Amino acid sequence: MLSNPPIYWLFILAIPVACMAWTVTHEEVFREPREYCVKWSKESSTLLKRKFFYLFTCEYCFSHYITIFVLILTDYKLYATDWRGYILAGFALVWIANIYMSLYNIIRIDLKKGKLIARREEQAIEDDNQIIEP
Repeated sequence: MLSNPPIYWLFILAIPVACMAWTVTHEEVFREPREYCVKWSKESSTLLKRKFFYLFTCEYCFSHYITIFVLILTDYKLYATDWRGYILAGFALVWIANIYMSLYNIIRIDLKKGKLIARREEQAIEDDNQIIEP
């Protein structure tokens, strides 16, 4: 990557971080492994085991590990070209990725709410039609 990449790369690289973190911690495709991790994060006998398994159930926590992977993969640094650039880029990527996930969650809730309202209205119309028809 460039020695001083443009700042817009921060916002671009945060997209796959957010996508991967959200998918693993929320989507149906990873439900069984997530349930396993939830169980062990609550029932493990040691603190270290509980925290390790918890990392796979929290999008904020998991986004840190995805960010480390993305930084290694892309060699992206923010502001400084040495190790400090990795630290700054890491925390900035996590922050932007979590903003993206928060916005996605808000949009998703609004869509679900809209579907529920539409379903209720359809049911009310069907109920009214059944009352009118003999």
